[in-house]
Amino acid sequence: MEDAPPKTKLSAWAVHAFTASGVVLAFLSLLAVEREAWAEALLWLFGALIVDAVDGTFARAVRVKERLPRIDGDALDLVIDYLTYVFIPALFLWRGGYLPQNWALPLVAAVMVSSLYTFARRDMKTEDGYFLGFPALWNVVAFYFYLTSPRPLIGSLVVSALVIMTFAPVHVVHPFRVREYGWLLPAVAIAWLVSTSALLLPLDGTRPPLLAVSLATLTLMVLMGLLRTVRGQRGSQ
Repeated sequence: MEDAPPKTKLSAWAVHAFTASGVVLAFLSLLAVEREAWAEALLWLFGALIVDAVDGTFARAVRVKERLPRIDGDALDLVIDYLTYVFIPALFLWRGGYLPQNWALPLVAAVMVSSLYTFARRDMKTEDGYFLGFPALWNVVAFYFYLTSPRPLIGSLVVSALVIMTFAPVHVVHPFRVREYGWLLPAVAIAWLVSTSALLLPLDGTRPPLLAVSLATLTLMVLMGLLRTVRGQRGSQ
């Protein structure tokens, strides 16, 4: 509403500014990639992931769409997400040497183009909060490549499989949109985020348990998506 009180408009602008901070984090990550400071680059991307995870909650709390109807927060979010989920991770995979030299450019191009399809499709999310197809989480792929250092051939196979899964009728949970698991799914997602980002810090002696938590929580979320794929939407039959 255009006649919203100044304080409510200010809070709405603050939420948009918070969302927009993701582009600064993207730039800092890009600079780190250029310096080959791989862990730092991933930490900036994880910061952007946190911003993306919570800004929608803030936007709904202050009713941003009502207070600032001329600003499309969804479009703002998608622009930043493409940078932090796709473009910079793709550059990370290329510069990090995780792909065969002769196939690096075609594979990175496939990552970026297939992700455009993900971001443009109107049915990217199902009514019950799941992503349809691999949801362009290339920042997560970049992290596990950094952690495991796969041979370029293995890296190319993983990237190719995920590009194909972008168009497949599989489901992936959105940790904060899927409601059927109650508090369990957000708790699992937070445990994954904390353990995974901590693996990028110089914490002696904690790497094995942190890695175990990261992989276990990731596996659980993947299984939740596969269950939804096999079972179908609850109440749809």
